[in-house]
Amino acid sequence: MNPDTKHREEQKPVMIRVAEVQVHGPTFATLFFDAPMDFSPGQFVMVWIPGVDEKPYTISYHSPDRFGITVEAKGLFSKKAVSLSPGDLVGFRGPFGKGFEIISSPDVAVVAGGCGMAPLACLVEQLDPKVCLIHGARSKEFILYPDRFELDRRICTDDGSLGHKGFVTDLLEEEIHTRTQSGQKPLDMVYACGPEIMMHRVFEICEDHGLPCQVSLERYMRCGFGVCGACVCGGQVVCSDGPVFGSEILRTLEDFNRTALLKSGKPVRLEEYATWRCS
Repeated sequence: MNPDTKHREEQKPVMIRVAEVQVHGPTFATLFFDAPMDFSPGQFVMVWIPGVDEKPYTISYHSPDRFGITVEAKGLFSKKAVSLSPGDLVGFRGPFGKGFEIISSPDVAVVAGGCGMAPLACLVEQLDPKVCLIHGARSKEFILYPDRFELDRRICTDDGSLGHKGFVTDLLEEEIHTRTQSGQKPLDMVYACGPEIMMHRVFEICEDHGLPCQVSLERYMRCGFGVCGACVCGGQVVCSDGPVFGSEILRTLEDFNRTALLKSGKPVRLEEYATWRCS
């Protein structure tokens, strides 16, 4: 088989039947599949629903013989995904991309905004149980996996219905300040995923305090492996160079928290892109 033919064969979707559907709150559901998946936290898969579309999703649950993807029902594809039943067939390509560099240290903070908890979940399960986990959402019913992790989770909500009323970045700054005032060791790493405006603020806080961070960016992805260029951000191809980027690269990304490409290739402000992605 020549290399081009082999590459095309590798990019054909593998069809797997839904094994279980677990509902989380008003808009989230996790689809479980009883199949192995060679995966590192932070990578993603291209998910194909026949007759609908193909979209990128992270792996939010992972074990040697089972994996799951968590979906928020927002647009046509995601609403169809959460309506699937056990036995329905779904196609998968991947996994693709560069995941998180895992730091073996208790002096780590993980900052999740809303459904940004999904890409971080498998990472959290591989980190030291003493890490600082900060999770925010618009209200308590949108906190993903409230009973999943055996570690202290600091919660904040926009409306104050659970935990701190305010932003995850408030709690991150509080953690850094407490460590400084008490003479504790600085954080070795800050991981983040969520709305891009939130991740950009996490990056700014880390830069202000000389701390390294890694964030998982989201852009429109068509091929998943760096050929089509649809997900370019500041010269980086998010699907293959990322989706996880560290501080060194983030400093060079002029599009970070500014612009993204629509399906047509048109660059737009991030606010317009977010509205388009939810339609």
